[in-house]
Amino acid sequence: MDIHNRINTIKNTLTQTFAEIDHWFNLPESTLTFKPSNGGWTIDEILEHIGLTNHFLLILIEKGTRKALEQAKKQDLAQALENSDFQNEKLNEIGQHLSFKWIRPEHMEPRGEKTPEQVRAQLQLQLQQCLEYLDRMPNGEGVLYKTTMTVNDLGKIDVYEYIYFLAQHGQRHLTQMKKVAIAVTAKS
Repeated sequence: MDIHNRINTIKNTLTQTFAEIDHWFNLPESTLTFKPSNGGWTIDEILEHIGLTNHFLLILIEKGTRKALEQAKKQDLAQALENSDFQNEKLNEIGQHLSFKWIRPEHMEPRGEKTPEQVRAQLQLQLQQCLEYLDRMPNGEGVLYKTTMTVNDLGKIDVYEYIYFLAQHGQRHLTQMKKVAIAVTAKS
């Protein structure tokens, strides 16, 4: 895939995912705070978790963007692009709820410390941050810096893959929220 098409695909996935996530904030409070009988998270808690996870991913993405842009001054970008391999299949699995076993770190567990309005604003800002990082790396610079991602045995992934991972993580939890919403409807 051409790098500009890849970047556009990532931007479109981000925009679509965040728009779908934002929609959930419009549901009645009784739906957002419904606790599933299986002990799972409420929709409010899932939304908070998405924001928390994004926060920590964005720390790595910001660092990766900075390092990739530094590397672009020293490395042959054309050669790096020829050798780059976007892990589409494994990254798309991230977007599928319960597609693999993973125990999230404790610091990504929702604690109810933010209001839904604060979480919504945080998510909107996070989308803008992601799009800004992509705009700063318009020619493929993001392939020049890789960091290890242990989730789903991804291994070393580049900055574009990290940003796509963030979008797929949101997709994963959209599915989870739909399951909670179905449980709310069944309970009514």
